[in-house]
Amino acid sequence: MNQRNRNLRAFFKQLGQSIVFWSVAMTLFAIFRYYGLSAEEGITTGEEHQESRVIPIFGLFGLFIGLMGAVIEFLLDKYLSKRVSIGFGLFVSGVIYFISIIIISTLTLELTNTLYGLEINNDKGWWRQDKTFWVVIIYINLAALVLSFIQIANDKFGKGVFLKMLFGKYKEPKEEKRIFMFLDLKSSTAIAEELGHLKYSQLIQDCFYDLNEVVPDYDAEIYQYVGDEAVLSWPYQKGLTNNNCVKLFFAFRQKLLEKKDYYSVKYGTSPQFKAGLHGGVLMVAEVGVVKKEVAYHGDVINTSARIQAECNKHKVPILISEKLLNDLKTDNLFVTKYLGDVLLKGKQKKVNIHTVLTNA
Repeated sequence: MNQRNRNLRAFFKQLGQSIVFWSVAMTLFAIFRYYGLSAEEGITTGEEHQESRVIPIFGLFGLFIGLMGAVIEFLLDKYLSKRVSIGFGLFVSGVIYFISIIIISTLTLELTNTLYGLEINNDKGWWRQDKTFWVVIIYINLAALVLSFIQIANDKFGKGVFLKMLFGKYKEPKEEKRIFMFLDLKSSTAIAEELGHLKYSQLIQDCFYDLNEVVPDYDAEIYQYVGDEAVLSWPYQKGLTNNNCVKLFFAFRQKLLEKKDYYSVKYGTSPQFKAGLHGGVLMVAEVGVVKKEVAYHGDVINTSARIQAECNKHKVPILISEKLLNDLKTDNLFVTKYLGDVLLKGKQKKVNIHTVLTNA
């Protein structure tokens, strides 16, 4: 999948989520504020506040906000988030959102007046003295905080994990079958000594940013970053589907090759990574109180890490256990080569390992 298709896929996914969230949020606002209001004793409302009209209007307003929000967030994430601090990014997005909401509100009022034959004021500067507008602004900010919390939680715990934690799925250890990939920067010590701490940290940031652009295409979850190493994981069947667990490595390698000139100019080197893959049954549990996270325990993780450590010895970029390879449906894009059985550090039984070559 090329970069353009990845960007389109990411945008439309974000667009759908944004439209659903804001349409529901603004419909709920209309229900909370206006539903049954006209039936309350001693309260009279204008014609424009009838529920049959107000709720669809705010639902439409939410749809427009969802469209606008998806475009703003996508552009800011792509062109601004890496270049500025979080605080400045929030300030810029806040200003853009505020101006956009004024424009959307004006257009919504104009459409409402046309559809229902009303005469709600939407003249230039109408929003300055409109109390409902400022109530809506406050509500939108609160809803945006909820949305940001959900997004941050998903980024922190990984796709789908936050909801499982929310409902206490991992309060007690659970058994799961998963695939793990340990992905490590080659010659990291030499590169760090050459670049120095600052430049080296920037290099790792750039590499992992590029990794995150590839990860969604192959249904992977990023479990941990440990120094210059990333640990990726898949539910077992998702990792096997379309050979996702292997294809991700080659897609990431291709991404780095496409940006070879960028890395060479900025860092004087072209980063390369090595990977170890293994899968099987292990335990997953929610651990910690202050810095809570989902942790995986079992031989699968240890074996994956130790397989990756064998890459330098065998002078190959990727190694995979025979057990996992037997479950994959290798196609004509890949060629595998048996490298023998090795006694991995800390293991009593030898593990058969293979390397994977691509014909693409």
